[in-house]
Amino acid sequence: MLFKLKVRKIGNSLGMVLPRQALARLNVGTGDPHYITDSPEGAFRLTPAIPEFGRQMELSESILRRYRNAFRELAK
Repeated sequence: MLFKLKVRKIGNSLGMVLPRQALARLNVGTGDPHYITDSPEGAFRLTPAIPEFGRQMELSESILRRYRNAFRELAK
């Protein structure tokens, strides 16, 4: 399924309006929180806000910051 989206000005921000079919497939509604994350393919992934997921992301970011030099050396 392919959806063409346009970036529009909404107040002082920019946003995209999702078609009804995309909203139904994503199972989202007005005010539902979501995360945008990087995917391995270089694109973005839209993920529903799951409390456990948010906690895991915060924890992983803190670990990556704390051990940044060690991860950099391991990547060589």
